[in-house]
Amino acid sequence: MNADRLMERYEQIADAPDAIARLRRFILDLAVRGKLVPQDANDEPASELLERIAKEKARLVRAGEIRNEKPLASAEDDAPFDIPGSWRWTRLGMVTSYIQRGKSPKYAASDGSLVVSQKCVQWRGLDLSVAKQVTIESLADYEEIRFLRDGDLVWNSTGTGTIGRVVRLVDTPEKLVCDSHVTVVRCLEVDPEYIRTWLRSDHVYALIEERAAGSTNQVELTTKMAIHQVVPLPPFAEQHRIVAKVDELMTLCDRLEAARANREATRDRLTAASLARLNKPDPEAFQSDARFALDALPALTSRPDQIKQLRQTILNLAVRGKLVAQDANEEPASELLNRIATKFERAVRDGVLNKPKPVKPIFDDDQLFPLPPRWAIARFNQVASIQSNLVDPKRYREKPHIAPDNIESWTARLLPYVSIGEAGVFSSKHLFSSGAILYSKIRPNLAKVTRVEFDGLCSADMYPIHALIDADFLVKFMITQAFVSQAVSEDNRVAMPKINQSALSDILVPVPPLAEQRCIVAKVDALMALCDQLEASLTAAAETRRRLLDALLAEALTPVEDREMEAAE
Repeated sequence: MNADRLMERYEQIADAPDAIARLRRFILDLAVRGKLVPQDANDEPASELLERIAKEKARLVRAGEIRNEKPLASAEDDAPFDIPGSWRWTRLGMVTSYIQRGKSPKYAASDGSLVVSQKCVQWRGLDLSVAKQVTIESLADYEEIRFLRDGDLVWNSTGTGTIGRVVRLVDTPEKLVCDSHVTVVRCLEVDPEYIRTWLRSDHVYALIEERAAGSTNQVELTTKMAIHQVVPLPPFAEQHRIVAKVDELMTLCDRLEAARANREATRDRLTAASLARLNKPDPEAFQSDARFALDALPALTSRPDQIKQLRQTILNLAVRGKLVAQDANEEPASELLNRIATKFERAVRDGVLNKPKPVKPIFDDDQLFPLPPRWAIARFNQVASIQSNLVDPKRYREKPHIAPDNIESWTARLLPYVSIGEAGVFSSKHLFSSGAILYSKIRPNLAKVTRVEFDGLCSADMYPIHALIDADFLVKFMITQAFVSQAVSEDNRVAMPKINQSALSDILVPVPPLAEQRCIVAKVDALMALCDQLEASLTAAAETRRRLLDALLAEALTPVEDREMEAAE
């Protein structure tokens, strides 16, 4: 076993997915295999400990303090792994005086006695603040053995996500009982904290998941399963050493977890502050702020959610005119809008485009944010035509079918899709042409938009849109917070959970000169490609750390002689 090498290289794997959680499980695994603390030849062997436990159980049976249970089969044949020579495989029922599920209680509204339920049993400990109460009168129906004591283990026995949680009781209130979803395990002549260490190991949890069954189609740990659960039993003195070492290492994990949380919080604050200075820039300091943010990208973006923030910042800068330089020689956007209006009217007269609703007036206080010179603000229906061409999909079986699920939120990425025939759709769909913008009108998918380069059909829950300005610029604006916040604003909420054409038509759009729109699109695409590279490098780094962690864990758990044999082969 080479656990020391794992700790030496911890800094390299600390940011691997679930690194600390896996380290905790690794510690438990070493503990119950006899690999966490050295064995002591002077310790009373586990075989003699089991003999003493058997004698004590017999005495308790004769005294009438516990029931006489049926003998249990040897555990050796069910041993899942090898253990040290001074250890023995046994069963939980052999090292306990009592294992039993609680009773279904008669609950009291108040002034009763507390009852432990699954909610009370958390990995961090027992939480009686969520405990219900049983009537004082009903306690007369409980045998004395059912009242919980210090040192008892309470073990959640039902429910996916809750089953398997186990806690050792300390400072136990009087007359505390369990409900029928919790099993009580009362240890005899063994350290209950060691037994808890075993019960919360991956070995036991995997066994519960595999074998547990319930009459109500939920995962359930039966009393019989608990009694027959195999246990790797060390000498009594070694149990104490194991518990102490586990406590020490779990405290170390707590510190590592806190340090990681602090590190991430610091990075989050730095990222948020840097991006905030870009999103609400000081004109005089913008260039230096932008240079700092770009230089610090690898340090600021260590998680996918930070890359997402960066993408939004890039888009935010783009649609505010902060990403590319303005050119005083370009045609102002106001003239572009006039030309669009003239072409729009002609296209409507020719039947090429649908007649839009009248343009809602724009007042001074309607501005989204300060715009650069030569830019203009417009309503959505001034720069785009919302199409509606519902058709029978049976006539278009080979055409692509695009639904909201085929579009990634906030990125405009088109995800894999199938044909109308493969999708098996029969209700009416919108027919769209190559170059169309497809926009999901269903909440909460109002950040799902993409541009397609093919003909096809889209869900009736989407709007096909014909752009009258640069289509890629319009798509990029439609995945900014400035657009989405308008789409979900209180003014646009209706009885149905979708944005209607009228509300979409009224959304404000910042319009740069046409040449600048194309420059913005090119710059955004270049920066998004950089974000893609950062995201790919994060994924690759996480996978490398994961593989290194896997290798180190495997090395730490593999006996030296086995590794030497593998090397020789």
